[in-house]
Amino acid sequence: MKRGTMMLAILLATTAWTSGGVASDRVVAVDPDTTGIDANVKPGDDFDQYANGGWRARTEIPADRSSVGIFLEVFNKAEANNAAIIAAAVNANAAPGSDTRRIADWYRGFTDTAGIEARGLAPVKAELAAIAGLKDKKALSAMLGGNVRADVDPLNATNFETTNIVGIWVAQGLEQSGTNFPYVLQGGLGLPDRDYYLSADPEMVKIRTGYKAYIAQLLTLAGVSDPAARAERIFALETKIAQVHADRVSSQDVHKANNVWGKGDFAAKAPGIDWDAFWSAAQLGGQQQFVVWHPGPVAGLSKLVAGEPLQAWQDWLTFHRIDDVSSVLPAAIDNAHFEFFSHTLNGVPKARPRDKRAIANVNSWLGDAVGQLYVKDYFPASSKTDIQQMVKGILAAFDARVAKLDWMAPATKAEARRKIETMRVGVGYPETWRSYASLEVKADDPVGNLRRAELAEYRHQLGKIGKPVDRGEWWMTPQTVNAVNLPLQNALNFPAAILQAPFYDPKADAATNYGSIGAVIGHEISHSFDNTGADFDASGTLRNWWTPADLEHFEAAAGALADQYSAYAVLPGLHLNGKQVLAENIADVAGLTAAYEAYRASLGGKAAPVIGGLTGDQRFFLAFAQSWREKQREQSLRAEVATDGHAPGRWRAMTVRNLDAWYPAFDVQPGQKLYLAPDKRVKIW
Repeated sequence: MKRGTMMLAILLATTAWTSGGVASDRVVAVDPDTTGIDANVKPGDDFDQYANGGWRARTEIPADRSSVGIFLEVFNKAEANNAAIIAAAVNANAAPGSDTRRIADWYRGFTDTAGIEARGLAPVKAELAAIAGLKDKKALSAMLGGNVRADVDPLNATNFETTNIVGIWVAQGLEQSGTNFPYVLQGGLGLPDRDYYLSADPEMVKIRTGYKAYIAQLLTLAGVSDPAARAERIFALETKIAQVHADRVSSQDVHKANNVWGKGDFAAKAPGIDWDAFWSAAQLGGQQQFVVWHPGPVAGLSKLVAGEPLQAWQDWLTFHRIDDVSSVLPAAIDNAHFEFFSHTLNGVPKARPRDKRAIANVNSWLGDAVGQLYVKDYFPASSKTDIQQMVKGILAAFDARVAKLDWMAPATKAEARRKIETMRVGVGYPETWRSYASLEVKADDPVGNLRRAELAEYRHQLGKIGKPVDRGEWWMTPQTVNAVNLPLQNALNFPAAILQAPFYDPKADAATNYGSIGAVIGHEISHSFDNTGADFDASGTLRNWWTPADLEHFEAAAGALADQYSAYAVLPGLHLNGKQVLAENIADVAGLTAAYEAYRASLGGKAAPVIGGLTGDQRFFLAFAQSWREKQREQSLRAEVATDGHAPGRWRAMTVRNLDAWYPAFDVQPGQKLYLAPDKRVKIW
């Protein structure tokens, strides 16, 4: 999402819903969906198919989606609420300069397709003329710096805004946790990841062919001369950019990111860009210290700026400046963008309706303005109180597990428990809201709205540099169906929109709530102790607080989990990368365990009731598996495996095989496909 910097955050199942699911027609029940079960499959052979096979067999993926599942079922509820909020704003005739008017005018501008057609390419002509007028590499460096914007966190993306040759991310220092710094990150690719350019896989080759065709098509539609030759130059340049990029697993290693450079170091360590011109245009001319997350790629990218012809860079800028705002340019361009990025890349045959896209766009750029209205109308105080109590119980369960670990030295254990004790948990919405007072929104200028919002967000992020860290800052809006762990802040955010059925229902049995939203809560808590989170102490400082023996034990257990997931074949010949998805899987195993133990504690020593023929433990594990139910197009699945830090939902449901309690709940026996001998079940925390 483009609300701004997502910081060093580990997102819960972002692609599980952004890939495009939508609700099935079933009525959400208070307890697990027994009609979704495939009774022909033994739970011990394929727990996801057992829990969700009936649902999957009767469910079709809508034409405007790349997948269907629970996340989008909840997303659609939130979207309907957002639609009502925006409709009220449009009908309010609010005063200019108010947030209500900004919401209305943004929506009007995005949905005014007649106005968009009439304006044509006029809104970008000044930008294209400036690109065409570049005379030398100093001017190019200044333009590249002027295009820099704040971007997403480096653990969940390996490529940043395409017209940024590098991206900027503002967060506290890794070792100076009390102050915010600008981080410098690799950028410059139009496709999602370096492997899309470099892999010999036939599917990747096919995508590359489609991408080159799309570049030429967009340039043709924009009236740019010699589009085929320019497309070849652009793709050749991006291939060279991909060759200097770090891969996803390397980008996830925070220790490789801890490189503090002075302003003067760039010319010596990364020659090629005119860095004085670059930083001045990026509004960072006075900044003396940077943290360079990708030092090798930054040096390689700078060398390309110097070594590649100016014309190639002009072509690259021309294409991306148009493509960046394709959603608010004439329909032919918008449709071409959809055809490649949604259809070819993710298999989606039909675009979403314009009004639904407008809702998403408003939320991306005016998220807190909508969010304040969302929580007022759709998030009762009782839900906040209930979730806070669940969080308290799951934190206590996690702490109790740490306290009982027999392999961890007292000093390491004390540090871990201090992290738990001081963890800051936000439920529903932030304590303070963003101001959009400086953002001008015009109903007849949707391209300008995007550009001004990008710049306003960038200035907001730059305004944090050198200042004390706000540990209560939220990095998601309340209407976001997701959750997040913030290792640098030692904090968690649980937005209001995910705190609804079927993830959470105040009328539901405890087993169902703990198996679904409880596992989400446990997952986010556990991210503070995954293979990245465990490198940070209670203050959010990158520091080794482990004894060598404890660290060796932790890494061995993590390695076993990585191997477990690398063995899963999602398609013939396509396996998961266990290291790429390791952090999320550690959080799933540890989080589900903590949620289960908190559920058992919530019973107060009483036996769980049998409901609908299911025991409490059965309902708990079924609720977990059904939270990850998903049906996905093959192209989308391939893209997720290539680029995402999460395993697809079907394989996240397999987490249960590492929990001892799952085996008696479903009578799982040796010889069944998911059976693991007790000493092979991964128990990291």
